Amino acid sequence: MTEPMRTGTPLERLQLTVRGSVPPAPIAKLLGLRITEVEAGRVAIEMDAGPQHHNPMGTVHGGVLCDLADAAMGMTYASTLAAGETFTTLELKINFLKPVWKAHLRAEARMIRPGRTVGLVECRVTDEKNTLVAHATSTCMTLRGDAASGR
Repeated sequence: MTEPMRTGTPLERLQLTVRGSVPPAPIAKLLGLRITEVEAGRVAIEMDAGPQHHNPMGTVHGGVLCDLADAAMGMTYASTLAAGETFTTLELKINFLKPVWKAHLRAEARMIRPGRTVGLVECRVTDEKNTLVAHATSTCMTLRGDAASGR
């Protein structure tokens, strides 16, 4: 199991991942996710979706689109946290708006409402034609102290 880097702020760690100084999470490698942009309160992740991501009906599985959006939203929330803080997702909702067979997908997430403990993030997943494929929202909760220990 890969142990995440624990020094610095989550934003600093994400920026190191974009530069290639820190390896991506195992799920990112498995699905082919690439963090392409990171700033406080906004993250973009891209992937090339194809047959390896298909469901039995021959289109990209909704769970893959959900993973893409969830990763972008989680990293967006994390990008606003202080050193020693982490988070957990309380709720995630996604609307699938267009089937995908093979496409270059981009998930761009932004913080809608930061909060001391609970915040709201949204994500737009688009294809290479900038057509909206899915829209998602996530409610996340900041963990501090003992609650953040070991996460």
